[in-house]
Amino acid sequence: MRSIATCYREHAIRVSDSYCSGPSSNRVQSLKSPPIPSISSPGPADVTSTYRARLSSGKQLLISLTWQASFLRQGLIIYFSDGTTRELPPGPRRLPKSNGSTSFQFSDMTIEISWDLTLARFDSSPEPVSGFFVVVRADSEVILLLGDTCSEKKKDDGDEDGVEFASVSRNERFFGGNAYSTRVIFEGTSSAKAHDVLIKCGGQEGGGALTVFVDGKKMFRVQRLRWNFRGNQTIFVDGLLVDTMWDIHDWFFGEGMGCAVFMLRTRSGLDSRLWLEEKILQGNEAAKTQFSLLIHAYKSSSLLT
Repeated sequence: MRSIATCYREHAIRVSDSYCSGPSSNRVQSLKSPPIPSISSPGPADVTSTYRARLSSGKQLLISLTWQASFLRQGLIIYFSDGTTRELPPGPRRLPKSNGSTSFQFSDMTIEISWDLTLARFDSSPEPVSGFFVVVRADSEVILLLGDTCSEKKKDDGDEDGVEFASVSRNERFFGGNAYSTRVIFEGTSSAKAHDVLIKCGGQEGGGALTVFVDGKKMFRVQRLRWNFRGNQTIFVDGLLVDTMWDIHDWFFGEGMGCAVFMLRTRSGLDSRLWLEEKILQGNEAAKTQFSLLIHAYKSSSLLT
C-alpha cells in the first residue's frame, strides 16, 4: 500500500466545507446531530506515541513508545531518533519487565530509562491510563515524564521542574469492527484539553458511509465510500485547524486483510500543505505546534459491517 502522503498528492477528493467543535454561538446547522449510535468499536492492538524532547543544550530528540497488547501480557517498546534518521542504533528496545531501569549510549549521550507498570490500569487500549510512570533521562537530564506517578518519582530523585517535551504524533492500529475511538490532545502539550475522536464506517447501501465525531459532535459525513474512497475534510477543534484525511481504497479493492487509513493533523494556516512528513523529524519552527493522529484499521471477513 502506498503512503498516505502519496495518496493525497494524487487523485484526492477535496471536500471544501469546514465544521467546528467547541463553544460557538454561530454553529452551523449540520452540527445539531443525534447522539452517537451503538457501534462495534474494538480497542487498538497497539498504540505508538511520539514525543519531541528538548534538552537544555538545545538539542532535540524524538522518543517513540509503542504499547502492545499480546496474548500473555501488555508490552512496551521504546526507540529514539536524533532528527537525522527515523531510527539510530541501538534500535527499538523492548522493556522486558513491569518495572526496572536500563541505560545505553545514543547519539553521544547516555540515555537512562526508568519505568514502573506494576500497578498500571488499562481500559480498552494497551496504553495504561493511570498507576504507572516512564521517565527518560539524557546525560542525567530528565527529558520525558509520563504517567500519573511522575511527580512522585521526580521528587524522590531530586529532579528539577521545567521538563520540556511535546506530543507530535499518535499511531493506533485496529483489527475488525466498524468504529475506531481514541482520546487525543491536538495542541501537543499536557496542559491542553483532551478530545474524544470517533471514526465510524458502516452501511452497505450506496457503498458505505464515513462519519467523524469529536467530543460527541458529528463533524461531517461522507456517503458512497466506494467512489469517495480517498479524500480530505477541514474541521476546527477549539480554534485549531485540523485536516481529516482518509484512504479506504484497500478496504474495498485490496486483497487479504485490507487496511483503511485515517489521519487527523493540525496545521498552522490555510496555506499550509496537508502533509509534510519531514517536518516531524526536522524540528523546524512550523512543526512545533503540529500534531497528527494516524489510525490504521484492518477489516476482518467483510468490507463494512
